Amino acid sequence: MDTVGDFLTHIRNAYRAHRPVVEVQASFVRTEIARILKEQGYIEDYQVVPEEPKAHLRLLLRYGPRQQPALREITRISKPGRRLYTSARRLPEVANGLGIAILSTSRGILTDKEARRLGVGGEILCTVQ
Repeated sequence: MDTVGDFLTHIRNAYRAHRPVVEVQASFVRTEIARILKEQGYIEDYQVVPEEPKAHLRLLLRYGPRQQPALREITRISKPGRRLYTSARRLPEVANGLGIAILSTSRGILTDKEARRLGVGGEILCTVQ
């Protein structure tokens, strides 16, 4: 099971169907990815809804004035069968700096820009444009 890949697919499908909200099962990594997406302006907001037996993560998606999605593309990079790690010096530049890469580092889940600033590398989870 690739829980991060499933999460990204839920977001991608919800944007394609023009849904205002998407709800998935919550986890630490999914919540941190949602936090980064909110900070970077790709989603309006997110909240963790504590329900039994598992908590849910509810994302409020962002659309432009003509209902164009704020998020054009979200791609899983490191997969369970092929993990992709990088150093701080070799961090990818997504869409010439207009997009972001989300990494799992020793300092937590960070964007490529934050990881460069801190000088840490890690596993590249996904790229967002």
